[in-house]
Amino acid sequence: MGFINSKKYDGVQLYHKSNKDVSYYIRYKDDNNKLRRIKIGDKSKGITENYCNQKRIEIINSMKLGEEPPALARKKKKKIIKLDDVADIYFKQKEAHITDDISKHYKYYPPRLREKFGETDIDLITTDKILKFQIELKNKNFAPATINYTINFLATLFYLAIDEKIYHKLNPVKAKKLKNLKTDNGRERYLTLAEIKKLYNKIEDDELWLFTKLSLSTGGRLETILNIQIKDINLDNKMITLKDLKNSSTYKGFIPDDLLDYLKNYTADLSVNSFVVGAKTVKVAGRTMRRKMKNIFDPLFNVGLDSKDAKNRVVIHSLRHTFASHLAINGTPIFTIQKLMNHRDIKQTMRYAKLAPDSGMNFVNSLYQE
Repeated sequence: MGFINSKKYDGVQLYHKSNKDVSYYIRYKDDNNKLRRIKIGDKSKGITENYCNQKRIEIINSMKLGEEPPALARKKKKKIIKLDDVADIYFKQKEAHITDDISKHYKYYPPRLREKFGETDIDLITTDKILKFQIELKNKNFAPATINYTINFLATLFYLAIDEKIYHKLNPVKAKKLKNLKTDNGRERYLTLAEIKKLYNKIEDDELWLFTKLSLSTGGRLETILNIQIKDINLDNKMITLKDLKNSSTYKGFIPDDLLDYLKNYTADLSVNSFVVGAKTVKVAGRTMRRKMKNIFDPLFNVGLDSKDAKNRVVIHSLRHTFASHLAINGTPIFTIQKLMNHRDIKQTMRYAKLAPDSGMNFVNSLYQE
């Protein structure tokens, strides 16, 4: 007994059973180049080699279109798992480690990813489909970093599905032909000391002044600053506990002396659960802060610049780059900058190394001088 390859059709196998019946199987390679073998049926039930060959051709053609025959899909799995189902598992696990309302974190499920694949069976999300999706985003002029984040988030969901044993193939995002797009890390704009002074002089609203001061003192992202509560501030140790929602972690920032006295008076009558920016138990919305700061940044720094000129425009995220840039300019060790920025990878921090005083600038300035 055993398998015998068909003499008529490549990819069709015959298995001779002890009762003299014959079982027919087909072999093919799936989207991850893994060899699959599926039983089609027995000769005693009317199955023929020709029928098996037709079924194999049907499956291969369907895969080229990014689809599986419905009958085969139902046979392989009893319950359809959609990408949204995996995302629900992901955020429920996040909820166990983050004290904030989980609804705040659903925004990190990229909306374009949800729209494209949210209702799709994860077994039908192939590498080719993901590659086409990546190209679609690129053609719509989304920033490479945004596209990379979207695709990498999809990879995270697939790894989770594999861990949860609800997906039994290789991660389709990690195929060799699907790669991250190159990003331009040299595009980050930071403010000079003169521009920082100019910014403070322009701000008249106390809430915006405090937001700007905290941003330039800690380097926190927009949502990190807006999520600071009174209970996160330790005035005695001059420290702030910062929540990095992007990396689902917390880290420490420091309160400079010129902000310390202000915070002592400002926080005296506030409850421990009050948010520092806004002084209420309800957090200021990120879109509200973006709009208010944009009304200040644009006339000060962005006059004449195209709205898509990310390299030169000043936005809220520029405050974070200003913090890191001036740390480097003042000679702060690169690993200290990494810690203060809460960068997971030192490569993220190395972009600031060129601003360090020992980067070679002093040697260049002294060239050719008598």
